[in-house]
Amino acid sequence: MDDVQAVQLGHLALSRRLRSQSPSATIGLSSDAVTLHASVLDTACLHILQFFTQRSTFVARTLIEHSRRIEELSHKIDSLIARTPSPADAPFEERYAEYIASKHGKLTIFGLDLSEAPENWPLDAAYLSLDAAGGKTHDLPTLLPADHILAGRDRVLLRGVAGSGKTTLVQWLAVSTARKALDERLLYLYGLVPFVLPLRTLTRGGAKLPTPDGFLAAVDCPIASLQPTGWFDRVLRSKRGLILVDGIDEIPESERQEARRWLQELVSSYPHNRWLVTSRPSAVRQDWLVGDDFAELDLAPMSRENVAEFIKRWHKAAGIGDRYAADLLQSVRAKQDLGRLATNPLMCALICALHQDRRGYLPDGRKEVYDAALSMLLSRRDRERGIYKPGTIRIGEEHHIQLIQKLAYWMIRNGRSEMDRADAIELLEHALPAMPKIADQGTAEEIYNHLLIRSGLLREPSAGSMDFIHRTFQDYLGAKAAVEGLDFDFLIAHAHLDQWEDVIRMSVAHARTMERTRLLTGLIERGDTSEKDSRRLHLLAAACLEHATELSPGVRMEVEQRAAALIPPRSADQARALADVGPVVLDLLPGPQGLSEDEAYFTVLSATRLATDAAISVLAQYRDLSDLRVRSELARVWSRFECDRFAEEVIAHLGEEDLYFCISNAQELHALRRFGGRSRIRITGTITPEEFQTACVRSRLTHLWVEAESGATWEWLAYFPKLHTITFESPLASIDVSSLKKVRSLRTIRLSEESVFVGSEALPPTMKIVQACLSTT
Repeated sequence: MDDVQAVQLGHLALSRRLRSQSPSATIGLSSDAVTLHASVLDTACLHILQFFTQRSTFVARTLIEHSRRIEELSHKIDSLIARTPSPADAPFEERYAEYIASKHGKLTIFGLDLSEAPENWPLDAAYLSLDAAGGKTHDLPTLLPADHILAGRDRVLLRGVAGSGKTTLVQWLAVSTARKALDERLLYLYGLVPFVLPLRTLTRGGAKLPTPDGFLAAVDCPIASLQPTGWFDRVLRSKRGLILVDGIDEIPESERQEARRWLQELVSSYPHNRWLVTSRPSAVRQDWLVGDDFAELDLAPMSRENVAEFIKRWHKAAGIGDRYAADLLQSVRAKQDLGRLATNPLMCALICALHQDRRGYLPDGRKEVYDAALSMLLSRRDRERGIYKPGTIRIGEEHHIQLIQKLAYWMIRNGRSEMDRADAIELLEHALPAMPKIADQGTAEEIYNHLLIRSGLLREPSAGSMDFIHRTFQDYLGAKAAVEGLDFDFLIAHAHLDQWEDVIRMSVAHARTMERTRLLTGLIERGDTSEKDSRRLHLLAAACLEHATELSPGVRMEVEQRAAALIPPRSADQARALADVGPVVLDLLPGPQGLSEDEAYFTVLSATRLATDAAISVLAQYRDLSDLRVRSELARVWSRFECDRFAEEVIAHLGEEDLYFCISNAQELHALRRFGGRSRIRITGTITPEEFQTACVRSRLTHLWVEAESGATWEWLAYFPKLHTITFESPLASIDVSSLKKVRSLRTIRLSEESVFVGSEALPPTMKIVQACLSTT
């Protein structure tokens, strides 16, 4: 610390800083002596600061420091001014921000409406920050917080499976921007204007995709007509737009190319805004928007820590004691099948609700979880809450499912995720004559309103439209309708379309043994004769095995043989598709013998996406490979597995050359210490300086990579005498490197190309700052 910084602290703050840096100074002293020590130190610091201010160099240093800070402040003020709306637009933008915060500021957490908790929970209390994985095919993958993916890049295509939190992330970014109550990590959103554009709403009823002046009207914003003339153009030309396009996968495949052209025209017209597009992984090919400078990232599965945090929050929101949360967490970690399901927020919420509703009894498979959830929603919900009264409509569970699955199957057949209210009522009119007990209770419109209010599965996102609370339920019930209608040929004919993948898998789960054989045989045969879709169809058939509770051994063998022919994977897309098959693929994945470096890497990529104990045995076979991509991937996914076992079977055996060992918590750091520590460490989670100093082997650390916030200042790194290189990959608006001058051994400070840093003039000439792309290092 230089004298200017010390004086700015003040003598009492300086005294506290000194005491915190040397906690052992008062060991062995009595309480009175500790008090005296603090008092003497306070007085000494007062004299020290008085001495500093009398030095001849103090004024000069102060002027330099003030000049630097004024320049930095001027730059920030200029940026804020550029993001300030014109006086004519400001009133409307304030009202629009209030609308965004109100509309998207609450999150429906599945299952909470079955307890005494409110159906909606404030987004800022319910939101759980997940990770996104980035990196091109031949680059080393990196993890970063999903809500910071636009911090260092303007355009992102984010992929995530159903229920992984894509739409929730869109809500979080929109609300955070609208409220302007941003912490330092989200300052990049300050002054932006969010446009939330769910594609299923924009294309409802075959509507044409809107131009920017029609964004608000297209999403049924009630104040759309009040926007000032030319407002949207002023916002986007001043680079203040945050355009959030949600759900490429939720429009028919035939319309996606048109959606891409629409997006390209928008980006070319207003290039200097921030753009986020979301999709399921299989809906768009790899590099779909790379030509338009979109970075492609994937939402990572929830880590063990994410799952634990979600379970705690769900039980807190439901007003249930911690004991139930602890019991459930133990069950999720003890049962592999259950733990494999709890990899995204939707399935975690389902499991929490079922655990509460069934007093701790939990089904094992995905179909069983959905069946139990539907039973809980459709029959027990109203009965146990005493909703029914004499004269009201009463619909049993089976009839509920029959009616709702007709709506689901219509939407699937027509490639829609929303349908007009009028179409839904007309569909029910055709169905009710076959259900006289239901038809006698009211008109089709009255039955529709009952389903909408009481089922817990349907909602009206805007006036005149209807959708499911989550696409997963639509696919599940649509599959049931298809099986009951014996539409197997129709299913097989559409199996190559990504919108039908979950429908096909759930159809196999719903089907009886002979029907299952017919479906899987049809997929195999169609895959055998199709040049374009062969791989996709054969992998889909393999993925269906997970749901085939009873199946002819011959058919199972045929499916596995086709899948084995597609192994090893040779691209990131193929690796992802194999992982989607489920744990059955682990038995098919080969060892590293005879594989090329790319094949070995993509095989590991497949296995790491299946975070089960069985995957550890597969991954352990690759621990001795020299390829840095393989070793980096194995080190990166440590947090997804049971800490000690993965450390002993994989981490302890990885070659150390050029490899950063990823540490997300103190437990992993202690495990690494048992193996003698490592010279290169990458901090990816929250670890305090004290924890790091205690658990990291002091004499070994030479390279440190910091992705997470580990303290505002870095003097504590002086504890490591051999540390000569530090890398910052921080989402913070700026990084103050001045405190690193205390780390005498340090020679290189690496920052990303987008990073803004201050305090470099305080560093000695022996320290060099390097700004570069960090994803390939």
